Amino acid sequence: MAVKQYKIDRVAEIESRIAENAGVFVVNYKGLTVKQAQDLRKQLREVGAEMKVYKNNLARIALQNQEQPNLDELLVGPIAYVFYENEPVEAAKVLKDFSAKTRNVLEVKGGISEGKAVTADDVKAIAELPTKDQLLGQLAGLINGFARDLAVCVNGVSSGLARSIQQVSDQKAA
Repeated sequence: MAVKQYKIDRVAEIESRIAENAGVFVVNYKGLTVKQAQDLRKQLREVGAEMKVYKNNLARIALQNQEQPNLDELLVGPIAYVFYENEPVEAAKVLKDFSAKTRNVLEVKGGISEGKAVTADDVKAIAELPTKDQLLGQLAGLINGFARDLAVCVNGVSSGLARSIQQVSDQKAA
């Protein structure tokens, strides 16, 4: 039995998404309204992520072809795939917040991050992490604070030395 060309094309599309993105989260979207799905897709686009729906068997083949971890236990039922370009934190935050807003209609099942399979709990933990920009801001604040403290310390030593010299000079003059 010959494989239909559209299935081959779809597997190739999934493989290219896997190769082009840093990772993928698997979500169960059963129960979402069309409006909610559109809203979720919009929020994900704003953070550099994209939600796509593929047949689970085709996604399974694409994951195997790309030598990704086995997600067979997650690929059951109505599944959507959230591909993120760079870091997983912002996409995970959107999914977590959206799930809470819809009273858990959207269920995060797990996914792949940095080439390793992650569970739903892992995705929730990722959502709690600060973003890269937040970490850079915190680091800049620490460096700035350290530099300020060092300047105060160095200034204190030199002004203390100057006061000591002035006192010795005043004593000798008296």
